[in-house]
Amino acid sequence: MIALVGLVAVMTALSLLLGSNLISPYAVVGALVDPANDPGAVVWGSRVPRTVLGLLVGLCLGVAGAVMQGQTRNPLADPGIFGVSAGASLAVVIGVYVVGTSSVLATLWLALAGAIVASIVVFGVAALGRGLSSPVPLAIAGTAVSALLVALTSYLVLSDETTLAAYRIWVVGSLSGRTLDGVGIAALFALAGLVFAVANVRSLNSLALGTELARGLGENLLRARILGLAAITLLTASAVAITGPIGFIGLTAPHIARRLVRGDHSWLVPASGLIGACVLLACDVIGRVIGGTAEVPVGVVLTVLGGVVFIGIVRRGRIAAL
Repeated sequence: MIALVGLVAVMTALSLLLGSNLISPYAVVGALVDPANDPGAVVWGSRVPRTVLGLLVGLCLGVAGAVMQGQTRNPLADPGIFGVSAGASLAVVIGVYVVGTSSVLATLWLALAGAIVASIVVFGVAALGRGLSSPVPLAIAGTAVSALLVALTSYLVLSDETTLAAYRIWVVGSLSGRTLDGVGIAALFALAGLVFAVANVRSLNSLALGTELARGLGENLLRARILGLAAITLLTASAVAITGPIGFIGLTAPHIARRLVRGDHSWLVPASGLIGACVLLACDVIGRVIGGTAEVPVGVVLTVLGGVVFIGIVRRGRIAAL
């Protein structure tokens, strides 16, 4: 854990020092100390916001992934399975399609609202079935609702060129061009999600033993599911609202953390968050450096590198059942 904290500090420094604009480390430090000496407002106008948002989004997705895999006992589970990303995407598209929303703050609120509503729908559909003692109804309901929301989103973007153009920019997942406008709102939702995740740690350790044994140990399964769903929803909604959908962090960060700190969720959850922050900042820096003046969005870098890393994880050994 100490090493991970140190790695986060290193990646934060690299994110501030490196970019498509060649600025000396001395000039970057000078700009951080005195914003008036910021050349072209690059440091405070671009690198600082990207670094702050990268840390927040990576932390949220990493923790959400660990909670998601613990709740479903599925090593291939991703936070997006509850329809959070699909709900946020549809809400943003509706905002552009109906009222022509273009401001960052409005998009943030729409994405948060859409993600939360989608999760509530998934929870309600699952509760109408066999109940919430098993993660299977939640997973099935999440998959079905996600498919429906994606279909609606596709219909809207294909029927209007303006909506398609706005959606194309948002859905790729990027830290470029993002500012700190409205980040306080997203941070509050993320903080609430982290509180729920911490409160869910004990239940996650019990659920790892199996549903029946967890119930025999006195675990309140309904409470455990609600806390877990609330944590996943708030954390993923905050991340998606800021940067758009970003994949692979919630899937791979818990696997890497599990190899470092084993399966106790009191260590696994924070380790996954730190790894998520490191990975997102590293991929953002790579996208800045390899793209030249035309930067590669972090979502694209993550898709390429995340797939390779995950294949390596699978090939090195059998994924343990959770």
